[in-house]
Amino acid sequence: MQGRCCIIKVGRTFAELAQVYGDFEDWIEAGLGGRGCGCEVIDVEAGAMLPGLDGLAGVVITGSHAMVTEAAPWSLAVEQWLQEVLARRVPVLGICYGHQLLARACGGEVGFNPRGLELGSVEIRLTATACDDPLFGGLPDRFVAPVTHAQSVLRPPPEAQVLAANDHDPHQALRLGEAAWGVQFHPEFDREVTQVYVDRQVDALGARGAEVEVVDTPEAAGLLQRFAALVSGR
Repeated sequence: MQGRCCIIKVGRTFAELAQVYGDFEDWIEAGLGGRGCGCEVIDVEAGAMLPGLDGLAGVVITGSHAMVTEAAPWSLAVEQWLQEVLARRVPVLGICYGHQLLARACGGEVGFNPRGLELGSVEIRLTATACDDPLFGGLPDRFVAPVTHAQSVLRPPPEAQVLAANDHDPHQALRLGEAAWGVQFHPEFDREVTQVYVDRQVDALGARGAEVEVVDTPEAAGLLQRFAALVSGR
């Protein structure tokens, strides 16, 4: 990846999982192209300052175990910063919490999904709009992706394009402006990581827990490499 790319770390995974597999930023960096991808990790949840915009080539915002509606000071700061990033048309990919934060920064509404927790490997359906999208174009109409979330984008920003949906969440992927995307699912999760999240939370689903499955999700994982190529191409 050419230029300066930042991973904005807005949360951390379970401690025992991080000891074995690493954390959100490690999985994202691997998906973008490995440790040679030139990404700088900015741990804003831990108090790190947000980066300046000069020379910024791309931004990825991680997931988090926090809730966007908690409106933590660091989260509000990222939301405000994102408005400046978007104004400069810097490519952005928001994942889960990052997806929701991106939507809120653009005027959307985030809250608890009325259908409850979504967990495991689930089918994602592309909309017709996704066919010509620079990031999603060329993906299968239906693919499987890892998810773990209780909150969702309930109302997208007025100018947002819905690129993917499923029965649980009609806003699984959004495009916001020229070069910003949000995905509710986790392209950085592999099967092992997804299984840990399922094991930790499946009891919360009650009877629905029997329906949860975990499989490999290569199409979802490929979105990170696609994003890296898009940033490099600019």
